[in-house]
Amino acid sequence: MTAELVRGQNHTLPQTRLEIRISAGSPVVAGATLADESGTVRGPEWVAHPGAHRLPGLEVSRQAAAGHRLAVDLEALPGAVHRVTVLLALPVGTGGPARFGATAAPFAAVTGLDGTEIATFTLTGLDAETAVNALELYRRQGAWKVRAVGQGYATGLAGMLTDQGLPGAAELAATIQEAVARSLARSVAPPPPRTPEADRVRQTSGPQAPPPASSGPTAPSATGTGPGTGSGPGTGPAATDPALPTAAAPTSGTPTPGAAAPTGPINYAHPRRRPSAPPAPPAPPPAPEPAQPGEAPQPVAGDATGWSMDERLYNQIWGMFEDLARAVAAYRSAVDFAESRMGQELDRALSDPRNRIGGAGDRAREEARAKRDELTARAREALDRDLGQLAAEAAVVEPALPAAYAGWDNPVWHAHRIPMELPMALRLGDLHLPERADLRIPLLVRLPLERGIWVDSGRTASEAAALMDGDRLRRLAMETAVLHAARLLSVYPPGEFSVHVIDPAGAAAGPLAPLVDAGVLAGPPAAGAQGVASVLAHLTRRVDLVQMAVRAGAADSLPPDLDTGEQLLVVNDFPHGFDDRAVTQLRYLADEGPAVGVHLLMVADREDASAYGPVLDPLWRSLLRITPVADNHLADPWVGHAWTYEPPVVPPGSRVLEQVLAAVTTARRAAGR
Repeated sequence: MTAELVRGQNHTLPQTRLEIRISAGSPVVAGATLADESGTVRGPEWVAHPGAHRLPGLEVSRQAAAGHRLAVDLEALPGAVHRVTVLLALPVGTGGPARFGATAAPFAAVTGLDGTEIATFTLTGLDAETAVNALELYRRQGAWKVRAVGQGYATGLAGMLTDQGLPGAAELAATIQEAVARSLARSVAPPPPRTPEADRVRQTSGPQAPPPASSGPTAPSATGTGPGTGSGPGTGPAATDPALPTAAAPTSGTPTPGAAAPTGPINYAHPRRRPSAPPAPPAPPPAPEPAQPGEAPQPVAGDATGWSMDERLYNQIWGMFEDLARAVAAYRSAVDFAESRMGQELDRALSDPRNRIGGAGDRAREEARAKRDELTARAREALDRDLGQLAAEAAVVEPALPAAYAGWDNPVWHAHRIPMELPMALRLGDLHLPERADLRIPLLVRLPLERGIWVDSGRTASEAAALMDGDRLRRLAMETAVLHAARLLSVYPPGEFSVHVIDPAGAAAGPLAPLVDAGVLAGPPAAGAQGVASVLAHLTRRVDLVQMAVRAGAADSLPPDLDTGEQLLVVNDFPHGFDDRAVTQLRYLADEGPAVGVHLLMVADREDASAYGPVLDPLWRSLLRITPVADNHLADPWVGHAWTYEPPVVPPGSRVLEQVLAAVTTARRAAGR
């Protein structure tokens, strides 16, 4: 299956002999640089370009073109090479586009020798850049991967090569452009377009004599000038109407008496060959059957823009959320307007004291209420129509969702296999509004997570939480956290996501049992103050090391025993078991962790941490708050709605959670991790 990469995403290469295909909207220069462990290009001999198109294990095109095929043999590269960067640049002085923003977005595909696509990447978002790092093949722990880079440079080839540490980058950039110019000068111009058979006319050699002057009326020729005969150049037997009688052609070698020798252009068209009509254009694809008048078109899953089905479904769900918010906002605004109008009409009607008593006042009240009810009914009719369309769309979209977007009751989980690529988003639950509680919109968050998650185990303003005792509420909160952790494990590639658990008092042994029994945790749940300190110190060290490596541009210098995959820390019953140092470390992980792949999933009651006062306010604000029961706490700053959040729930009696975790374990064993 082809991996459709986005900027910054990587993919493991299953083979070492590859072909990189480049397609662009205008001619571009394609090349590649070789770099060592530190990402430095040691010299011009490590750059493949049109002037030096062949290096050990690498061959590029020798001229600018709209399409390129680069051959790469990773095993034949020098041993010191750890990175191969594919670069594109616009040629100078050719009259083409002066920036990538003025042409179609380039497209790169990494394929096998048989043409099977392994990974693709479309370089979007370019504007004033004239050179760009398209792809990067790099070696990590003995395995080769491809990363979609898409880093553009407005300073051209010179700026891009300088950024890679190449000495004499400006001189080499000028050499590359000169080589491209020479290749264009040597190129052969394309032949002129071929003319039709009937228009190919050979001119006689030498000057042509003018036709002799006629001394009398000209006799009509056999071909004549009657109906059906041509009168322009190239007319003759091929242009005559076959229905008209024609004079017999003289036989070869038998001159016709009185026939004049031809002095003009000779027509070489075959006397019996008729010019064929141009082929008919292909028939357009059949248009979808239009909807009946007054009926809405049938919804289709994935009916949105996007490069992949996952992206189209994500955009479609976001569009459904916007449509529902807009429809409900219009309805509420119409109801408010109807109430306001009724009040104004009553004020005007009853401003006269004579109308306040008797039948006139009653009639005014009835008329005002009737108008209010009419406006409200019309608004409700429009809302019901919009909600019906959204419900029909949701009924089509929900069964088509992939596992990352689907609810736990979706049959897609029964055939789920651990993916090799990270999905675009993850479902955390459902959202709905009181106007139609059965119309649920999936709550999707982008991956990797950009902020931590807080499952509020305290009593909230919702009716469901008010009717539940504290112990039951805390258990539900931990079960919700386990479902989120299991979903994250199931959508990440094997070995690229680890889960750590802090349970200071061991109170979550029951909810954590599925994760512990499946063996998907990075270690046993940490208990006690010592266990809390150990896990926090381990993750804090990882954040520090990765941050320093990223800032120094030395990501390949991380310790070999450091797990560079995504990490999730599940914390139960915060702040029990946390001292001041542990609280500070937790705040540090919440603030700095998501940027380097360390995420927080915390189960806590804010009232339990009230002793810390405002010290923890930044922590709560940095986390996305969800609840273990339905609660309308998610505010919508766009139109001001308060959305009701419904947490994910496994159907009663279902073993889908155990099946998914077993699939995670099997995939890890198969990958040797």
